Amino acid sequence: MLKNLSFDKPIFVLAPLAGFTDLPFRSVVKKFGADLTVSEMLSSNALAHGSVKTLHMLEKSPNEDPYSAQISASEVDMAKRAVEVLNEHNGIDIIDLNCGCPVPKVVGHGSGSSLLLNLPLMGDIIRTIKDTSNKNLTSAKIRLGFEKKNHIEIAKVVEGSGADFLAVHGRTRAGKFKAAVDYDAIKEIKEAINIPVIANGDIDSYEKAKWVLEHTGADGVMIGRGAVGAPWIFHQLKTGSKDIDKNIKHDIIMEHFDKMIEFYGSHGVAMFRKHTHTYSKGYRGASALRNSINHISDAKEYRAVIDDFFSNSELVT
Repeated sequence: MLKNLSFDKPIFVLAPLAGFTDLPFRSVVKKFGADLTVSEMLSSNALAHGSVKTLHMLEKSPNEDPYSAQISASEVDMAKRAVEVLNEHNGIDIIDLNCGCPVPKVVGHGSGSSLLLNLPLMGDIIRTIKDTSNKNLTSAKIRLGFEKKNHIEIAKVVEGSGADFLAVHGRTRAGKFKAAVDYDAIKEIKEAINIPVIANGDIDSYEKAKWVLEHTGADGVMIGRGAVGAPWIFHQLKTGSKDIDKNIKHDIIMEHFDKMIEFYGSHGVAMFRKHTHTYSKGYRGASALRNSINHISDAKEYRAVIDDFFSNSELVT
């Protein structure tokens, strides 16, 4: 295993989430407790054709160690070409194949959860990534099935194709993000295969994460939407403390803003508005804050406003 990724104890992973888990957000959760960060999903086609935007999304923060690059693919040859591009980039420790994204645009191209309809192809792509990659590990992220569950079969193909570990989102593709997460099915996968299993899906609190680990016997939890607006969940898990100091929340929010400006320049101000909305939920005066920041475009002014707000405003109990 990697020097900074051991499955001797449960690991805490930030899930890839389009539009949210960019470099600034990943660097913050890494600093405050995540064991592993994963890039936003990168199209194999875009990588193979040298898309500047996609290569920008691949950039990592110096503190992201270890770091996983997640790719989508629908063809063996294109996956191979994408991995050859990733091989030229230092600082990537893991290449992960997305076999779970339910978004119609992705599924329509034959990638994401569409691979669950063609397990021989999914296995061939995983094997090709493993054989082509010069990185330490290969992994996959799956769902429980496409329309119906065939999760054990899927997991065994992933394992048999050479993946070093896998993450399981506990819904089928048909379940999108609405159906109840089947944690029993994740437990069944864990009991059926010999590689590490990371549980994913609706893990939105410290208590839920602890319960999922205990219930499924998984080797870690992967948290996506549950970390948006509350990235301190990784700090809670790392320290083993349900309580989170208000000052730590403040530090995390300000660090996130600073990283956004550092990475995106002045455009980071507008991009941070959605984060300010989620961070301020539950605070007294949140609606007034949201109204005021919608009219601010200067980074220093914006920073002063949110610094003052999160320093002085109280949570509504």
